[in-house]
Order: sequence, then C-alpha cells, then structure tokens
Amino acid sequence: MATIVALATPLGRSGIGVIRLSGADSLAIIQKLTNEASLRPRYAHFTELCDPQTGDAVDEAIVTYFKAPHSFTGEDVVEISCHGSPVLLRQVIDICLRLDARLAEPGEFSLRALANGRLNLAQAEAIRDLIDAQTTASARQAVRQLRGEFSNQLQPIKDDLLNVIVVLESALEFVEDDLPKTQAENIKKRLEEIVEEIGRIASTFQAGKLIREGLKVALVGRPNVGKSSLFNALLGSERAIVTEIAGTTRDQLHEKLTIDNIPISLIDTAGLRETSNTVESIGVERARRAMADADLVIAMLDASEGFSAEDKEILESVSELDHLIAINKIDKANPLKTAEIVEQVNSAIRDPRSTITHISAKTGAGLDVLKRAIVEPFEPREFSDAGFLVTDARHHDMLVRAQGEIENSLALLEQGTSEEIVLIGLHNAMRYLGQITGETTTEDMLTRIFSTFCIGK
Repeated sequence: MATIVALATPLGRSGIGVIRLSGADSLAIIQKLTNEASLRPRYAHFTELCDPQTGDAVDEAIVTYFKAPHSFTGEDVVEISCHGSPVLLRQVIDICLRLDARLAEPGEFSLRALANGRLNLAQAEAIRDLIDAQTTASARQAVRQLRGEFSNQLQPIKDDLLNVIVVLESALEFVEDDLPKTQAENIKKRLEEIVEEIGRIASTFQAGKLIREGLKVALVGRPNVGKSSLFNALLGSERAIVTEIAGTTRDQLHEKLTIDNIPISLIDTAGLRETSNTVESIGVERARRAMADADLVIAMLDASEGFSAEDKEILESVSELDHLIAINKIDKANPLKTAEIVEQVNSAIRDPRSTITHISAKTGAGLDVLKRAIVEPFEPREFSDAGFLVTDARHHDMLVRAQGEIENSLALLEQGTSEEIVLIGLHNAMRYLGQITGETTTEDMLTRIFSTFCIGK
C-alpha cells in the first residue's frame, strides 16, 4: 500500500503546521528529508529539514516517528511539526511527493486505521464528528463514541443475537421435530429483550440529532418590525444592516449561534408584504421558502404600531408550522397596548400551540426568555446530558432496520414458521448492526462515509 502524505492542520498561516505521513516508506522519506540515520519511535526529534535534491535547508522542525503497529493508522507514521507558512508546508509536501509518497484522499488516514483494526467504523466517524462539533455537548458525545461507548453498548446485543441464531441454526441442522415449547419461549423472550434494548438506544437519536445538527430558525414578519435588530441582538454583533427604511433587508442572512449547547442556524428574511419592486419581491419569495424549510419560525410583531391585517395574514401562514410569536419594541409601547395586541393575536389565530414572548431587540429585554422558548419545545424530556446519545442518522437507520427485522422474525416464530425463515430476519439484523461498527459494511458505503472527512484525517 502506497505511503500517503497530507497536511493535518487547517490551511492558512499559523504558528505551527503538521504534516502527516503513513505507510511503509514513511521512515525512509523522513530520513532523506532530515539526514537522520535513525529515529527513536514515539520520541520528538528537533531536526533540520533539507531538500534532498538540492541540499538546501527548508526549515527546522519537530519530527515524531510512530512505528507500526503502534500508531494511529497501524502503519509506520511520521508527523512533521514545522512553521505554519502555507508556502513552506506546500514545499515539504512536494518533497515528500517527489520521494514517492502520494497525496492522501479525504479520510484516508482514518480509513487505514479502520482497515488495520485500530478503530471500528463508529469510532472513525466520531473523529469526523469531533472535528465538526459546534458545541461542547456535541464534542462530548463525539469523544464518548470515539472511546468506544457506542460499540460497547452494541456488543452485548450482537452477542445475544448471535447466541439465538446459533440455537436456531443448530435446531435446523440437527433436530427433526419442532423446537421444544420451553426453548421456543426462551428464544422469544431473549429476542423481545434485544428489540427493547435496540429501541432504547435508537430512541436517543432525537436528542442526539438536536445536539449535533441543531435547529434552523427563521425570523419573519412585515417590514420594519425589527427582524434585523433581533438578528443582531441574538448574535451579539451588528451583522445585519438596520435602518428606519422599510424593506432594508432584501435577501436572507444566515449566521450560527449556540443556545443552551444547541447549535442554531438563524435566518433573517425580507419583510413580508405585497410589492411591485422586482428585487424585493424575490426576497419576499425567498422568505416564504425559508419559513417552509425552518425547524422553527419566529413571527415578529411591532408593539408600537399595534396588530394589523398584514400581521394577521402572516400569523395565519405560520399556523401550521412550528412557530412562536415575538412582540417586539416593548420599550416603545404602553403595556396596556401590548396586552391588547396579545388579545388580538389570540382572537385571530386561536392556536394553543402559539407561545407569545415580549421583547425589545434594542434594549435586550426579554431576550433570555425568547432564547429559552426557541429551544425548549425541541428538548427531549426523558434524556439528560449524562447519557450517550446516537447522533448519526446512518446509525439510527441501521438500528431501526435491525429492530424491524427482529420484530418480523419474532412474529414469524409466534406463527410457528420454520426456523429457516425466522433466521433470515435475524441474519439481516446482525448485518445491520455490523454495518454500524464496520464489520459488514460494503466498500461503496465506506467510500461515501470517508468522503465526508477532511484531508489529513
């Protein structure tokens, strides 16, 4: 297998850049780069990098050699820590390429670790998730998966399922009559327990997905109700242009923030109104699409101007979506007028699901209540941050498929169907569980998974 090389740190200027080599020729390549006769494994060597073709000094670096199989990939690995100039890093990589290394593909280091038994597939995916983590909660879940917690939960399930399969295979091979009733009941009970345990693990996906992917939240309302001001207030920066001129925002603005360890993708939209302006009408149409795509819509009203027919129309358009209502500019309005707006809203929409908050994007009043209202409907009540959560849609899909196959086999077993037919579903379930950790994963699926990794990992 060819020796691969890649930059393991992000592109751009930095104090340090790390270049990683993996493969049988890694040691030979670094010896040519450094003129070091020998490198002690797992020991940091301060040395000079030289171009073997010209003999010119390239940089001073810290070089660490990891001898197979005691390395990340299970192969000989060398890590070169040199100064983080993009030109310099490119030069070192080019020299490695001249010395018969090739550029690594996305995720190829992790893929080699998987192939050499250093990681299973779930742990390899956890590396990607850890790099992509947007919050401390998502990073914590990725670390737990990387440490093998998910795999450790699955192993007893696979062992129990395999034991059932062995019993049924033996009965099919050696027993001419049907299984004894006691044994059949015992198998049913064990399968029911397996189904319950798989279901318990799969049910954590709602919370895991929320922590990993977060929510898409769209701010909507008629022009000049304060959407851009609220956008800036939630972000804590002047990201959107705010003026007294209605229709200032004509296209969507997207930014990310975190509320209670949940990633939020916040969208500021154009004011919703009928307009003959071509550019503004495109913005209005995009705002309506953003409403349809969002996990949550925040419909904004202006407390200083009262409840209008346009407001009523907007509230009717979001009534079938997950939404909350934010009455803005309470710093400019009489409390009695604000209370009157609330009554008009309740009368107009008659929707018990509608949460109404009172805010001032200008002064910050009510923003903490609004933030809590954004995430609260989506937080699963039955799970705490202390437990391991399934965060990957692929893992959840495999768990659901395995659970379904076992339930089908249970139904067939209760109907008295032959063991040969019952075993089909159990073998399928074992295959699905194996795809989570990589024992039964196809090459095409591995290619798709590792193409989502960054180069250098």
